[in-house]
Amino acid sequence: MDSFSSPSAGSSPKLSTDDLMGQLKVQLAQAYAEEFLETVRGKCFEKCITKPGSSLSGSESSCISRCVDRYIEATGIIGRALFNAQR
Repeated sequence: MDSFSSPSAGSSPKLSTDDLMGQLKVQLAQAYAEEFLETVRGKCFEKCITKPGSSLSGSESSCISRCVDRYIEATGIIGRALFNAQR
């Protein structure tokens, strides 16, 4: 059962608007993080893993590390640009 449904209408305390907004922000942040990781995982795997096997070669490991670092850096740049544009 999620935090927005209740087993019985009168037994659980009502959430304030601030509490609801806080929960929504947490859920959105989690969804964004999951989507980001899935995108990075897919893109970096496609780019870096040439022969899937039981372990990564040194070049594959380095490629994945650089790829993830670039995605994190790019996300930070985009986030800062969006934040500054909203001001």
